[in-house]
Amino acid sequence: MFSEKVGAGLPIWLPKGTQLRERLQNFLRTEQEKQGYQMVVTPHIGSKALYVTSGHYAKYGADSFQPIHTPKEGEEFLLKPMNCPHHCEIFGNRPRSYRELPLRIGEFGTVYRYEQSGELHGLSRVRGFTQDDAHIFCTVDQVKGEFLKVLELTQMVIRKMGFDNFTAQISLRDPEKPEKYIGSDANWIAAEKAIIEATAEVDMETTTVLGEAAFYGPKLDFMIKDALGRSWQLGTIQVDYNLPERFELEYVGSDNQTHRPVMIHRAPFGSMERFISILIEHTAGKFPLWLTPDQFAILPISDRLIPYCEDIKSILSKHDIRGFIDDRAESIGRKIRDTELKKVPFMLIIGDKEADNNEVSVRRQGHGDVGSMSVEEFISCFNEELKK
Repeated sequence: MFSEKVGAGLPIWLPKGTQLRERLQNFLRTEQEKQGYQMVVTPHIGSKALYVTSGHYAKYGADSFQPIHTPKEGEEFLLKPMNCPHHCEIFGNRPRSYRELPLRIGEFGTVYRYEQSGELHGLSRVRGFTQDDAHIFCTVDQVKGEFLKVLELTQMVIRKMGFDNFTAQISLRDPEKPEKYIGSDANWIAAEKAIIEATAEVDMETTTVLGEAAFYGPKLDFMIKDALGRSWQLGTIQVDYNLPERFELEYVGSDNQTHRPVMIHRAPFGSMERFISILIEHTAGKFPLWLTPDQFAILPISDRLIPYCEDIKSILSKHDIRGFIDDRAESIGRKIRDTELKKVPFMLIIGDKEADNNEVSVRRQGHGDVGSMSVEEFISCFNEELKK
């Protein structure tokens, strides 16, 4: 929901949406931990000096939320527009050794950007959104290997969500407008070369667009087409030689000399808000079974059957199967119609026969009646469906 009192472009997540969002985050968190990512949490604000150092204030300050002035004279803070400066500070908070690299830091970090009111659009363009952000600090020799690992992770995430129609866009700087970017030509050449070589190595079909790079480095953007054929930019991978330089990040190499790390920015979902808005439209609300907030609805034909329904719900809950009991004073036909419209995958219809036989009558959303079975049989069928 949105509230005028809270402010335009600032979404509020209700219970079902929160469940969906948290499952997406838990899925990616698990995949990241398998690959050695360490999760962190950083503040929603930062000193203005932090974003002056990173270059974000010079590039976006005039068009962003304005500084927060504290009672202390001259002290200013900004709402966090990006997570990367905070992660640079994490890397730089103590001496680092080459033995620690690659260092992979992840965060579901909420950022704030003052989009013009005319540009706001549902969840797809908002002023406060959460990124599935991670930053990999690595040596020059590790860049290609780390990029390829991120590329594989991003493709897996996109396909897991049912998006098969996507392309990859190599976004480079515009050589005609050098003022849009920070850093030396040498850094840009090295970063662009890393992306081009990595995508070529996996024989990935890409398009190249000039002028779409981030101000600190080139990137590989994943352009996804939804069920309506519209194209959206979601996941992104960026190679950055410049922010480590601006933050004077260093590690001690095997030669006992200090070296500058390279930074890879990546976000498979991109904005959680935008990703979920596109996922809702792409699936028409019929989410994959593992992701849907309510996986079943128990529909009793009369109130006297509610205690039996509660027993079934308790058993299913112990098997991590989520759902609810529709105990409204409505006809069973009305309950079935309403549950179909809610896109709940399974309906368990309970009448006297089912209660007497310790069974449930199963109906699959969009497919009709499956038949009567024991609760144990339903759990087995559900788990088989979950594997698909």
